[in-house]
Amino acid sequence: MKIDSTMAAIVTGGASGLGLASVKALREAGVKVAIFDLNPESGEAAAAETGAIFCQCDVLSDESVDAAFAKAREANGQERALICCAGGGNAIPTARRDKKTGEINIFPSDQFEWVLKLNTVGTFRCITRAAAGMMTLEPVDGERGVCINTASAAATEGQMGQAAYSAAKAAIVGMTLTIARDLSREGIRINTIQPGIFNTPAMSRATPEMLEALGGMVPFPKRLGDASEYASMALEMIRNGYINGETVRLDGAIRMQPR
Repeated sequence: MKIDSTMAAIVTGGASGLGLASVKALREAGVKVAIFDLNPESGEAAAAETGAIFCQCDVLSDESVDAAFAKAREANGQERALICCAGGGNAIPTARRDKKTGEINIFPSDQFEWVLKLNTVGTFRCITRAAAGMMTLEPVDGERGVCINTASAAATEGQMGQAAYSAAKAAIVGMTLTIARDLSREGIRINTIQPGIFNTPAMSRATPEMLEALGGMVPFPKRLGDASEYASMALEMIRNGYINGETVRLDGAIRMQPR
């Protein structure tokens, strides 16, 4: 699919990190972009920086997502590309014994459910709305639109404490081919990027020494990924009409250790 000024796109989690890098890459190509993000302050700042529009959006809510899609389409027209970067996680062991007291604590079920709802259900919620809108468009070169999801190395090599995050991201990987098959007759493609360790605001609490150690875990190149490299992959998945139903690792060949 050609990426140019005739295209409208939506990026969830677009106010920072991988999402913001994707917004910038799309805008550089002339695309009309709507940033979906929960944080109005960072969302408005990202919109001002990039020339995109900001639509406050909570991917946990049908009503919020529907309102954000309506605002984006009123401003930019029906989107042909969706990049889903909204998500998050926690770090809680499945069951843990306190070393001092011996007390045994378990992973709270509501916290497990929240991570799945934020990542998996939130992603799926946005895909359904985007797909329904894309189905109203006439095909261009045989296709109506493209959706890009974000998984994680944790989908296949979750570290200790990442049970919920691993499950949520593995579900995104697992549903990719099925959704591609569901939407194939409508000329809509869907792919997933499975990033490793990237230098994003989520890493801001790490010390320089920790960041260096994390980069050293990557076989080659021995560094953290740059958000622009994620954006480059996302745009290639939009451009290349034969990439469909795929999950592509973007991780410098790293395989995560237990901790």
